[in-house]
Amino acid sequence: MELRHLRYFVAVAEELHFGRAAERLHMAQPPLSQQIKQLETELGFQLFYRTKRSVQLTAAGDRFLTDTYNLFQRLEQSIEAGRRISRGEQGKLAIGFVSSAAYSVLPPILQRFREAFPEIALTLQELTTNVQLQQLEDNRLDIGFVRPPLESARASMLSQQQILKESFMVAVSEAHPLAQQERIAIAALSEESFIIFPRLRAPGMYDQIISLCQQGNFSPRVVQEAVQMQTIVSLVAAGIGVALVPQSLHNLQRAGVVYRPLIEPTPQATIALVWRTNDPSATVQKFLDTIATHPEGSV
Repeated sequence: MELRHLRYFVAVAEELHFGRAAERLHMAQPPLSQQIKQLETELGFQLFYRTKRSVQLTAAGDRFLTDTYNLFQRLEQSIEAGRRISRGEQGKLAIGFVSSAAYSVLPPILQRFREAFPEIALTLQELTTNVQLQQLEDNRLDIGFVRPPLESARASMLSQQQILKESFMVAVSEAHPLAQQERIAIAALSEESFIIFPRLRAPGMYDQIISLCQQGNFSPRVVQEAVQMQTIVSLVAAGIGVALVPQSLHNLQRAGVVYRPLIEPTPQATIALVWRTNDPSATVQKFLDTIATHPEGSV
């Protein structure tokens, strides 16, 4: 059975006249009658009562017509869904992001994307930069919000677009004497205990923080490493130490913590959008188009 046989059947069922149905289908009547008989033989039941004067649907034919209509409707829906997926208007998108992106660029970008493409299902995972890069290579993520730089080997396989540049601030406990200052000098942190990202998880940011401390002629005394920004800020609130964090973390309001700008210029912490170079799907391209309509900014 082919779809054309079902279309022949629908035409005869709607016209209840083989001649008119054949004319509608742009074919001769004898071949149409033959096709309907072959369909009935294949189905194993009669679709029409035929006399010289009339053509009527059998009870089985009437039910088969209803189911055929439903079949064609589902087929049209499937075709339209396929077209929407091919255009990137429907489907799935797996997105990874570093924790600090949730306090800066991620919310407005996701809001714009969901408003533009509500039929694309988003899966969001908070992951460190290195884990995102590995999952992108393994086809487990489609898009990553990461902290550059990328390793040279990975840079050849992944494309990236910088979407945020921001300075560093000092996060200190509100009970700390430095909390009373409006701006803090780098050198004033030389005797402090530091809470910092492990270099393995965020090498770019780690190196920037070390470089910033070296501007004050000291190496930070690291007493605790933490992977997530929320954890770092919570440890600062507990008085474990101080932390140098991207400026957007100021949006993470945590009782017991204050954020103070530095007197000296700081390196620029960046967030970049990363995707596989060789196989951007239509859905990924729609996401990139959403970014392109809103140029890079800073917090």
